[in-house]
Amino acid sequence: MPEGDTAHRTARRLNEVLAGQVLTTFDLRVPKAATADLTGQCVDSVRAVGKHILHRIGEVTLHTHLKMEGEWHAYPPGERWRRPGFQARAVLASADWQTVGFDLGVVELLRDEQNAIGHLGPDPLGPAWDPSEAIARLERDPRPAHTALLDQRNVAGFGNVYANELLFLRGIDPAAPLHDFPQLVELGARAIRSNLTRPVRTFTGDGRRGRNHWVYGRAGLPCRRCGTVILETSLGAAPGRDRRVFWCPTCQPA
Repeated sequence: MPEGDTAHRTARRLNEVLAGQVLTTFDLRVPKAATADLTGQCVDSVRAVGKHILHRIGEVTLHTHLKMEGEWHAYPPGERWRRPGFQARAVLASADWQTVGFDLGVVELLRDEQNAIGHLGPDPLGPAWDPSEAIARLERDPRPAHTALLDQRNVAGFGNVYANELLFLRGIDPAAPLHDFPQLVELGARAIRSNLTRPVRTFTGDGRRGRNHWVYGRAGLPCRRCGTVILETSLGAAPGRDRRVFWCPTCQPA
């Protein structure tokens, strides 16, 4: 599942292969931008802010978001795509590389990138990370802990996996108001930074798949810490925006 670490890792790779390169292909396969053509222009940079990926190309920014299923791939010329062509939403190529965005949740061209990222809270993976501002925003949010931690206006980059795992590690009931702000923010920043360079995201210290989560995706299984059965429910900021929530009722008491 794409989260802030996935977006930043993706942007770093795209920046490696595209920054400073002249585009030989620019193909956006979404209705609102299908006629746009930046072929011949130079890619200045590719960076991530939270979960948002920003290609700076001349006077405009290509803004994409992976959402739940999106991926960006980079291929040498002539290499076969690893996903079917009908899933491609953006194709940007230079003389040396072809990059393809599959199943992207957002694809748009912006004159002002602040329209996409201006609302975001501090990003633990960004150069301007401000933990005190993240703490202040979370302190002002009276909603359930899981909902508050997922709100990108509080902290940019924490997705549903992080929300579930961080609340477990700090012993916080996901349905109760958030507390333990400094420790939670510090832990979250440390976790997402350490996962940035790992091939498999882990919160337990074990990188083997199936052993890398404490609670996420483990409903009905025993808690790795105390043996209590992990429970599952759903919480959301609004109808239709519920997310899956996993917790241990012993380690995260109400």
